[in-house]
Amino acid sequence: MHRATTNQPAHTISLDRTQPFLYNITVKMSSSAATVTRASLDHKLALAKRCSREATFAGAKAAAVATVASAVPTLASVRMLPWAKANLNPTGQALIVCTVAGMAYFVAADKTILSLARRHSYESAPDHLKDTSFGGAAAAPARPRPRSFFRP
Repeated sequence: MHRATTNQPAHTISLDRTQPFLYNITVKMSSSAATVTRASLDHKLALAKRCSREATFAGAKAAAVATVASAVPTLASVRMLPWAKANLNPTGQALIVCTVAGMAYFVAADKTILSLARRHSYESAPDHLKDTSFGGAAAAPARPRPRSFFRP
């Protein structure tokens, strides 16, 4: 079992309060240092606000389209089909339309948030993580194609 012989901590944290409401936090981990400033936190907050605003707008557009797309067949079926006329009262019709609109809103908003988060995390990633290629044909020889299970 290996034990550390030095009494130094693994990391140190220092807080610089030179100006009110402006903090420079420096975290030193062994030999590297990372600085988190108020400007970087404000930038991340602005990105989050813009992301939520875009997601809300995309969800509202999807809900408006889904409302029209579900209201037209629902109202038409209540007028034309005897089963729908007998079994779908106005509350049921409104429930159908509102359910479809709500689902469209949340699906579109969630999809927008995930795509923006993926894009922002890719933009802030280090360069060595951005290259996801496998080196192409020159780096490794091509694998032989597997034999098919059903042969003619």
